[in-house]
Amino acid sequence: MTQPASQEDFQHISVLLQEAVDALVHQPQGHYLDGTFGRGGHSRAILQSLHPEGRLYAFDKDPQAFTQAQKLHSQDARLYPIQDSFAQMQTHLHQITGQAHAQLDGILLDLGVSSPQLDDPERGFSFLHDGPLDMRMNPDVGESAAQWIARASATEIADVLYHYGEERFSRRMAKAIVEARQQAPITRTQTLAEIIKAANPAWEKGKHPATRAFQGIRIYINRELDDLKEALQAAITCLKPGGRLVVISFHSLEDRIVKRFMRDLSRGDTHLPVGIPLTQDQLQCDLKLLSKAIRPSAQEVAANPRARSAVMRVAQRL
Repeated sequence: MTQPASQEDFQHISVLLQEAVDALVHQPQGHYLDGTFGRGGHSRAILQSLHPEGRLYAFDKDPQAFTQAQKLHSQDARLYPIQDSFAQMQTHLHQITGQAHAQLDGILLDLGVSSPQLDDPERGFSFLHDGPLDMRMNPDVGESAAQWIARASATEIADVLYHYGEERFSRRMAKAIVEARQQAPITRTQTLAEIIKAANPAWEKGKHPATRAFQGIRIYINRELDDLKEALQAAITCLKPGGRLVVISFHSLEDRIVKRFMRDLSRGDTHLPVGIPLTQDQLQCDLKLLSKAIRPSAQEVAANPRARSAVMRVAQRL
C-alpha cells in the first residue's frame, strides 16, 4: 500500500538564492522581510547573513509553509513567522512593533508558486498530477478553483484566462468548460486539463496546452497580481531610507508590474514642465534602481529548470 507523501517529500530549490541575499542584506544587524517563506531557502540564507541582533519577518499564506516557518523559529528566534499575504506587511509590522512606517532594511518578494505546492497533487495546482481542483495557497480561505469554475459565466472565465493567463484561445476554452460542467461537475485537475487540451487548436511546442489557462485561474483565485501591487506600495512605507527592495518574478505579468513600479518611482515627479533645471533630490524620487534585470545563470537553469523564467529586480529606498 502506498503511503501518503509528507511535506518533507516535496523539496523546493530557491531561485537566485545567493544573488537575492547579496542584493538584500546590506546591514547585517538590520530588520528584513521575506514575503514568501515557502520552505525557507531564502530565509535561512538571510539569517546566515544577519548578526545576532538582526531580525527577519517571514510571511506566507500557505499553512504548510507557515508550519515550516514555525519550526525554523523554534531553532532561531530572529525569525518571526506570519501566516498572511505579504500585501498585509504594513498592518502586521505595525501590530508587532507599534511603528507605523520605515522599519525595514530590506524586503524580498519571491513571487509565484513553490515546488511543494506544484508537486503535491492534493493542492490542485498542477495539470501533470490528478488531484482536487483547489489551487488556493491557503486552502482554508476563499473560493477554490472548482467552486469558481462551477459558478462563473463563460465571459468571466474567458476574461480570466485571457488577462491572467495570456491565453489567446480563452473564449473557446471557456465555452468548452461551461458545456462540460453541464454534463458533470469539474472537480479534478486532469478533468479540467483534458477539457482545455481538447479546446486548444494550436499547441505551443514544449508547453502543455493547459499551461496558460491553469496559470490564469491560479493567479485569479489567489489575487496574486492585486497582492503584488498592494505589497509594492506597502514596501515604500515600510522601508527605511537606504532599504532594499528585491523582487523575483516568474512570468511577464508580474515582471511588468514590478518593472513599471520601480521605473516610475525612480523617475520622481514626471508632471513638471520640460526643461526646468532640477536636481535628483528635487524630483522627489522614492527609489533608485541598483541594477538591470538579473536572470539565473545557465548552470542554475540546468540544475533547476523551474528557474528559467525568473527575473530579479533590485531598488533602494531614497
